[in-house]
Amino acid sequence: MAAVQTGHELLSDRYRNKGTAFTNPERDRYRLHGLLPPVVESLETQLGRERIDYDAQHTDLGRHLFLRDLQERNSVLFYRLLSDHLEELLPIVYTPTVGLACQEWSKSYRRHHGLYVSWQDRDRIPELLANVIDGGVIDIIVVTDGERVLGLGDLGAGGMGIPIGKLALYTAVGGIDPQRTLPVLLDAGTENEALLSDELYLGWRHRRLRGTEYEELTDRFVAAVRALCPGVVLQWEDFAQANATRLLERHRHSICSFNDDIQGTAAVTVAAIVGGLRATGTPLRDLRLVIAGAGSAGTGIARQTVQALIAAGLPAAEAQRRCWLVDRDGLVHRGLPSLLDFQLDFAHATDDVAAWSTSGDGRVSLLDVVQRVQPHALVGVTGQPGLFTHDIVRAMAATVERPIIMPLSNPTVRAEAIPSDVVAWTSGRALIGTGSPFPPVPFGEHTIAIAQVNNLYLFPGLGRGAVAARAREITDGMLAAAATAIGSLTPVSADEPRLLPPLSATREVADVVAVAVARQAVADGVADERLAADPALLERRAATARWRPEYPPEYPNDFADD
Repeated sequence: MAAVQTGHELLSDRYRNKGTAFTNPERDRYRLHGLLPPVVESLETQLGRERIDYDAQHTDLGRHLFLRDLQERNSVLFYRLLSDHLEELLPIVYTPTVGLACQEWSKSYRRHHGLYVSWQDRDRIPELLANVIDGGVIDIIVVTDGERVLGLGDLGAGGMGIPIGKLALYTAVGGIDPQRTLPVLLDAGTENEALLSDELYLGWRHRRLRGTEYEELTDRFVAAVRALCPGVVLQWEDFAQANATRLLERHRHSICSFNDDIQGTAAVTVAAIVGGLRATGTPLRDLRLVIAGAGSAGTGIARQTVQALIAAGLPAAEAQRRCWLVDRDGLVHRGLPSLLDFQLDFAHATDDVAAWSTSGDGRVSLLDVVQRVQPHALVGVTGQPGLFTHDIVRAMAATVERPIIMPLSNPTVRAEAIPSDVVAWTSGRALIGTGSPFPPVPFGEHTIAIAQVNNLYLFPGLGRGAVAARAREITDGMLAAAATAIGSLTPVSADEPRLLPPLSATREVADVVAVAVARQAVADGVADERLAADPALLERRAATARWRPEYPPEYPNDFADD
């Protein structure tokens, strides 16, 4: 039986601290008298005070740090505030402000939770993990090595802000109990010279591990998680292209895991494309898609699109030919000397595109591709601001009545185009989705909403569904089921076409996605075997897994009921 927490210890436990909402009987029982003002307040009164403090902050970074401090003090209060004002606070808690917080991580460090593992700790990772979970149960882990944080590059230990922010959304949107989540930083060093020379830098001051040493660190981490956290869902986040796909393929069948940058972005992007095509009356099987960025995110979007096209009735080879990827060397084709293995499936025959180049050097530019392909949808995952130029957007709008244009790179300053420019260049006809939030754009007598193609639509429900199903892995079918569920909830309106449901509906989306994912896990044979024989059990698990930010009426005499 766990020891009873009292006094300062209880007030320091963010998961159980009620602050001024502790009742007088609780204050008697847990020796809190004198440690709190005499007034007993409601959660609503506390929320009002925190809102006043939040509004007094003068910068987005200040607001982010305020919310992070609140998260460390009182979980219920933090998540209730976030849930009540999700659309307003989302860009503060996560993108784009979290990018700045990661850059300033070592300078603004507070008391942050999570697990830090560096190379020196490789022989004692189980011990470190046991110290952090302290006998508890973990449902969701988000892990990063900080090498490719958003579009900001290598931020080393500062990357820890990403798992913390991501898991906050798992709870606020997906209803995952925050006490059953764990952010992890695998500190493999950094190549960031500014960090290495910064006396305040909190990470391991060493060049990044590569090769067998890096593999050993990640393998040992996964082995420790498998041993100590059975049934966990592990999300890989913000790993560099060279490691992201390889780590996913190495571990996805040995532990229930997925890479949100590759698979999550892909699923939500495809859901947005499907929603845009539905809104314009274009059959999915007719889709022509151009993707700027042929790294892990771009090829992930292409693969998910192929799965959707196959489901729509196209042969696999034809579905692959409907996707054109453009990288720094131009259109990806078989003749490129820099072609990578994971790009091969989407490399077009060189002879088929040899005449497309207008540059004289044989390079087929993004503009060349758009003019030749006449795509319905153009997606950007390059981190290159301004890549979608006036000429490119105009060329696309010349051949498609309602072009779907999605500059998805984060943060805002890395977006391939600014929505107001796209609206002007297409005379208001484009359906626009972005990675970071942008305000609506006035156009004539109308205001055009800008969809945020946010993985928030996917990962909270995916994680809860996998946990509810006790899934042994995340299958392609589960991701496809999630994308389909998202698309099914997108409103269809000729007057106001949308790419995705409104962000205000993400909690409802998570509920639907969780059930769809759990059902697919059963269908794919990777779920708890009892669920196949008892579908009602699956529904109950998916529903009852939602944690809510509410104080219990009164805490029990001990805290051993976890």
